[in-house]
Amino acid sequence: MDEEAINRVILQYKKKKEKEYNNYHNKNKLDPEYMHKNKERAKNHYNLNKENRKESYNNNKELVKARSSFYYYKKNNKLDKFKEKFPHHVETLIKYNIIKGLKDPLLLPPAPVPPAVQNGEE
Repeated sequence: MDEEAINRVILQYKKKKEKEYNNYHNKNKLDPEYMHKNKERAKNHYNLNKENRKESYNNNKELVKARSSFYYYKKNNKLDKFKEKFPHHVETLIKYNIIKGLKDPLLLPPAPVPPAVQNGEE
């Protein structure tokens, strides 16, 4: 495709998205009948897929707990405690490629900040 055809396709896509946005916000959203149908559709979808969500959660429970703990300890700069306290979580994260291994930069402690930088001198 040449440059002109690519620009034409992009322009068509943008116009389509703008038209859909305007239709929803200026027409459908203000129509009580449409909103009622949409709520019913969403409720039916929720009720039909409730078991699927529960099953997928139970299948991934171990990963979800490990990842959540990992990011908590990472945010608080306590990854060394995480490695000591939850070695099974570390194995799970390595298994799912969240971290590459024990030498992963995410698991290494942060580099110390030189005192000159801490004081604003350089």
